[in-house]
Amino acid sequence: MDSFDNFWLTGDAVARGVALLLLAMSIAGWVLIFWKTWLLRRVRRDIARGVPAFWASPDVGEAERRLAALDREAVLRPLLAAALHAPPPGTLEAGGRLDSQLTRRLRDALHAVLHQLQFGQVLLASIGSTAPFIGLFGTVWGIYHALIGIAGEGQIAIDKVSGPVGEALVMTAAGLAVAIPAVLAYNVFGKLVGACEAELEGFAHDLREMMCPGAGEAG
Repeated sequence: MDSFDNFWLTGDAVARGVALLLLAMSIAGWVLIFWKTWLLRRVRRDIARGVPAFWASPDVGEAERRLAALDREAVLRPLLAAALHAPPPGTLEAGGRLDSQLTRRLRDALHAVLHQLQFGQVLLASIGSTAPFIGLFGTVWGIYHALIGIAGEGQIAIDKVSGPVGEALVMTAAGLAVAIPAVLAYNVFGKLVGACEAELEGFAHDLREMMCPGAGEAG
């Protein structure tokens, strides 16, 4: 901590800007990690409870009411709404076979839900891939700034160089500390979203079979 304090006090605007950028990236990353952990836990629970409740319903109306109560993050209801949607007659949307129309609507609804679940993944990937290089830039700049200051004094000794260099290396460690949680979270969330995607695709397929029995064999 003392090394970082010294780095901050002796650093210029560029070094402080790098430190503030890493701090902002760390805060954004951890906020996103906590939020997506909470969100995906709710989504998995919604799917685990909502799909069996839907198929255990006596009719579609009751199934809609059960989903409205159980599908808190709205990942199942858009698929059902797409399956029940009736396109206006005389439009291109209403053209073609009924099973093709249904497939198109379910595909679009599924893509929208997956886009919702994947929100923040790009930010985590960006933080994980760029934070080490930002930290390394801060280290290089800090070393350069320290050497310029030492050279200006006219006396260069190992004990005068080692201190500023060691303080500047803190930025590399800070960059790694920001990147590693983001990379790990990105991989874990990718796996969880993939599992949710498989469940949602299965639900969409079953909805298609319910609305157009035998369409799979015909197609």
